[in-house]
Parts: sequence; structure tokens; C-alpha cells
Amino acid sequence: MTQSGDPLENALAERVNGVLKQELLETVYADLAAAQLAVATAVSIYNHQRPHSSVDMLTPVEAHGRTGELKRHWKNYYAAKKGKEVPMQ
Repeated sequence: MTQSGDPLENALAERVNGVLKQELLETVYADLAAAQLAVATAVSIYNHQRPHSSVDMLTPVEAHGRTGELKRHWKNYYAAKKGKEVPMQ
């Protein structure tokens, strides 16, 4: 699920998938079109309406639109193991 294929980066993608499944999507859909529409709607809600505690309760769209330093409320365990800072994009 990542561009680099690094399994440690996969945790972020799995976290997003978990939020979508647990908070925003139904278990079963009548057909593929209904499921596709629900996924598109859920992703839009996740990005534009759902505040995230990891970025001071901003939505991802608001956080990416900010300039300057953004206070992050998560630990980068991967950087600690490598002994160097990993830039977040």
C-alpha cells in the first residue's frame, strides 16, 4: 500500500483503512456501484470533515493547507529505530 514497499509505512495505510471501515462504511452493500459511492463519500468525509487528534484536531485538508510548522501528536517509531529523523510529507 506504499510507494516504497516499506512494510513499516504500511501501518499508516492500515490505520486509515481501519477508520474508514469502522467509522464510515457499512459491512455489506447491495452492489458494486453502491460500494464505490460509499467509499468515495467516506474518503471525502475523512479528508474534509473528520478532525484528527494527531494534527491539533484539524482535518487533513486544513492541515495540508497550513504554512509553517504543524505540531504533530504522534511518535515516529521508525525514525527512533533508524536513529535519524524521517521527513513526513
